[in-house]
Amino acid sequence: MDRWSNRVAVVTGASSGIGAASAKDLVAKGMIVVALARRENRLQELKAQLPPDQAKRFYYRVCDVAVEQQVIDTFAWIDKELGGADVLVNNAGIVRSDTFLVDQGNSEAMRAILDTNVLGVTWCTREAFQSLQRRKIDDGHIVIVNSVAGHRVPIMPNFSFNMYGPSKFAVTALTEVLRQEFLTKGTKTKITSISPGVVDTEIIDRSKLQDFGVLAMLRSEDVADAISYCIQTPPNVQIHELTIKPVGETF
Repeated sequence: MDRWSNRVAVVTGASSGIGAASAKDLVAKGMIVVALARRENRLQELKAQLPPDQAKRFYYRVCDVAVEQQVIDTFAWIDKELGGADVLVNNAGIVRSDTFLVDQGNSEAMRAILDTNVLGVTWCTREAFQSLQRRKIDDGHIVIVNSVAGHRVPIMPNFSFNMYGPSKFAVTALTEVLRQEFLTKGTKTKITSISPGVVDTEIIDRSKLQDFGVLAMLRSEDVADAISYCIQTPPNVQIHELTIKPVGETF
């Protein structure tokens, strides 16, 4: 991680779960971290947990990645105040319980998933990459927290992955499209999709998982470790896709 010392990492969805764990891990390893989320009180609490030397390198901004203008304004602030983002961890994502065909009035929920899980990743990646280009930085890294559901939709009785599954399949395709665009631009900026299985976070309804017999889960820290592993690979090595499952996962 030496080459990332005092360089800027932006982590979205950082108020809890994988995002919070990754933000804490990266700042502990010497990076300047900008944590983005909608819940300011959670970001304040996260900063308060850090040792003083790390808290000095930890910044936060309230930002809903589904709102394009908020993303633009946030990255403009990062450019102005901190010199720009070098690493982006696209972690923000949402789940809704609605089904496609049964639930009436589910349009808002379905759009919200796409706006956050797909377009939010797109807006953040665009702004981070354009910042790298303006500064003539060639070694940035974009990480996208994907899901095993972005490669195969698990069959779970009486449960629908609704728009969440398609949104993660879109992220898988988006990762490859972005890799190709980076290549066309002649940059050495890396992109990595990390696809965990079930992670024990607030997004998970534990009671439903137990009904399905799903007991094995990853910790947020497990995924944060994987993010750090991917960004500290040598300049000639790009981990394009990393799948992580807990031992004993059944679907």
